[in-house]
Amino acid sequence: MDDLPSELVVKILNRLNDSADLARSRVASKRFNSLWREVQTVNLLCTLSRYSKSRSTSVTPFKTVFRNLIEDSRAVRSVSVGVDKALSGMSFDDLIEDDSDELYLTDIEFVRVWLPRVRDELEMLSISDFWIQSCWRRSDVLALVSSNCSKLVKLEVKNAWLSVVGLTQMPNLRHLTLEFIRLDDENLEKVNDCFPFLQVLNLIGVGGLKEPKIHFLHLKSCHWTVSNAPLSLAIVAPNLLELRLKCNKPKSLVLDTPKLVKFYLSVEDAEGVSFSELGELDTLEVVSPDVYRLFRNTRFGNKIRKLAVDSVKTMEHSERLSLGLGTLLEAFPSIASLTLSHVTWSNIKTHFQSEGVVHMKGTDTALKRITARVQTSDYTDVSFIRSILNSCRGLTDMRLMIHQDTDPRVRDLLISACTMSNPRVRWSWGTWAEGGEDIWVSNGT
Repeated sequence: MDDLPSELVVKILNRLNDSADLARSRVASKRFNSLWREVQTVNLLCTLSRYSKSRSTSVTPFKTVFRNLIEDSRAVRSVSVGVDKALSGMSFDDLIEDDSDELYLTDIEFVRVWLPRVRDELEMLSISDFWIQSCWRRSDVLALVSSNCSKLVKLEVKNAWLSVVGLTQMPNLRHLTLEFIRLDDENLEKVNDCFPFLQVLNLIGVGGLKEPKIHFLHLKSCHWTVSNAPLSLAIVAPNLLELRLKCNKPKSLVLDTPKLVKFYLSVEDAEGVSFSELGELDTLEVVSPDVYRLFRNTRFGNKIRKLAVDSVKTMEHSERLSLGLGTLLEAFPSIASLTLSHVTWSNIKTHFQSEGVVHMKGTDTALKRITARVQTSDYTDVSFIRSILNSCRGLTDMRLMIHQDTDPRVRDLLISACTMSNPRVRWSWGTWAEGGEDIWVSNGT
């Protein structure tokens, strides 16, 4: 290590995930100690074991360790301080009186101590608070950061109650993540106003919202997981390319995102869903028990090449009889790749059993590949698959995941029947289970 160039050593030190390791390395190496002040990244995470040890009077408190790291540095551009997710299961009863503030990391008095040391060059800041110490105390940390960190490009705050009073514009901020936050900005007006050039926005489990509207002219990517409370949602982002939206039963959902290319939508009730046609959309993934109404009433555009559908639960009988493969191919005539959950596969198979091949449309579609999870395998699956292949002559790639609890003999019969009768098709087979990862056991045979 002593023979390495100083620049390389500093790069190595900057890549350490835990700055506490860096502090310990200073004691072990004179070289590390001499280059310590050149490190540009401070990362400190309070793990469960560290928290347990910190209750001993002989152990330096977490906040003190962090402050020392900041004070000993002179070129910091990135700061990440937080509490490990392993502590999220703790309750108020687990706390002792003396440590009621030790992990309250959005405490304005705590941040005031160290932020001025790094504010001039700081480009990235991440604070992941300890919820049971922060949830009942509103923090003005956003205002403090906005008034001190003019060069900040990326900001993440998690597990806290945040005020927007005093928040000022941050024209250099491009990436904002608020996760499991109680936010005193019920319509997101302050957020929209103070981050005018935002390109990436992640709002995950943000509470305190009533009629939120995301309105950013330069936004490229958005991940929004909405709590139950808001009944009216809107996104106005003329340059948005990728959207991941999860909501429950909005009475109104309005999208004005004409350039959207990739869209993940999870919605419980689609009655209030409405948006302008997404003329540039290429990839769509829908998770909803209300998928039939969603496809019937919503204009997703006619350029979609990749479609994934998860009906979540079995539909009402009348809807199952309406949602066939032809329904999807009519609604999305340009799709080349179709992915179906086991519930959606079952619903479409029910339609086939009732209506038969006569009502299967899409012979001349662009469909090339189907990927599907199959819950149970029987003779109806073989008949269903053959009908699909006969109706969609351009379909050349079938990727089927069979549930791991399926009798191996039944599974082998399905595989044999499909591959022998359809040699033109490239078959891939695998297994799946609830909560587990898909396992491919054969690929392209």
